[in-house]
Amino acid sequence: MRAVFQLAVMAAIVATLFYIPLALLAALVSYVLAVPLGALMTFGGTFDTFFGLVAWWLVAFAGACVYAAFAFPWKEKVLAWPRKN
Repeated sequence: MRAVFQLAVMAAIVATLFYIPLALLAALVSYVLAVPLGALMTFGGTFDTFFGLVAWWLVAFAGACVYAAFAFPWKEKVLAWPRKN
């Protein structure tokens, strides 16, 4: 269970770090395609702005979970920093 928690924390960190560049890219694409950013951010008005941003973070978190599952050292016996003697 500890490994799953560490995987979720790693995925949350990756999703948060990836969120801002992805939002900037989405803003650029919406500007080029003349789509209102608010419509893209709120899934076409389905959510308000806050919940739309939370939903986009959850999309990024789902992708980061897949990445973290492949990058996580599952076969390691000790999932911690080595202790100094």
